[in-house]
Amino acid sequence: MKAAIVRQAGQTPVYADFAEPLPSTGENRVNVTAAAISHVVKGRASGAHYSASGQFPFVIGIDGVGKLDDGRRVYFVLPHAPHGSMAERTIVSSSQCVAVPDELDDVTAAAIANPGMSSWAAYTERARLKRGETVLINGATGSSGRLAVQIARHLGAKKVIATARNADALKSVAALGADVTIPLVEDDAALEEAFKEQFAGGVDVVIDYLWGRSAERLLIAAAKAGADAVPIRFVQVGAISGSDIALPGAVLRSSAIELMGSGIGSVPVDRFLDVIDQLLRATGPAGFQIATTPVPLSDVEQAWPKDDSTRRTVFTVDSQKA
Repeated sequence: MKAAIVRQAGQTPVYADFAEPLPSTGENRVNVTAAAISHVVKGRASGAHYSASGQFPFVIGIDGVGKLDDGRRVYFVLPHAPHGSMAERTIVSSSQCVAVPDELDDVTAAAIANPGMSSWAAYTERARLKRGETVLINGATGSSGRLAVQIARHLGAKKVIATARNADALKSVAALGADVTIPLVEDDAALEEAFKEQFAGGVDVVIDYLWGRSAERLLIAAAKAGADAVPIRFVQVGAISGSDIALPGAVLRSSAIELMGSGIGSVPVDRFLDVIDQLLRATGPAGFQIATTPVPLSDVEQAWPKDDSTRRTVFTVDSQKA
């Protein structure tokens, strides 16, 4: 069968033949129709992501949409290595499949599941967001951040604050439901003051997609906002701006900040699947918006380096040829 294969760490995937997957007891064979690039997929391909196996060659892709042999249309996650989702067929545990609502097309379902799940799980599984609370999203202009704004509103947030490095892109985030937008300017003092103003007014939950310098300034500003500020649940989801921060210990000792992460390992797989089920069922009724770029899987070598965070590159497979 044809698949997108990574032969060595850091190499661009190639479209080539790979061994046909053979399901065992408790596994489903999936005839794949759509699978999207994500930061996790890129990280595994480079060998840098913490969940990477380090074994090559393998088929890339951690999730996708397709049909089981009995015709059911499903979203699936974490195929059994070395098989991945970016192939004509793959295998996955039967428990790791979720029905796709009839009104949701394959490309949208494949595109929205991973980035939408990242914030939905952070809100519900980690931060335990309550209706009427205030949310700050650090890094709100990528696919995940834009969905985090929409999902916060859907889950009942009273106020949504959005930050991003791209000031122009922040304007479109306001149209999605952000009440306040904060450009991540280079002046640390000015940025800290902008953050302190929001924390002084009360921020209940921070969803952080950037880490790095902006996360440092957020945490320090939250601590300096004063003892009367609302206790903050800070959920670290992504690290686009850097994998490490320099955080003074006094920040945590002098404040009521709960610092936690949300990802593979901190949330059980079965809970992620429940979150994705909720997300897919809500996508149509809630009108969640996500920009996509559908590309035939055979064009993976050309499309791979062009992918960015503003649109979801979704590889499609013609099931009639597969």
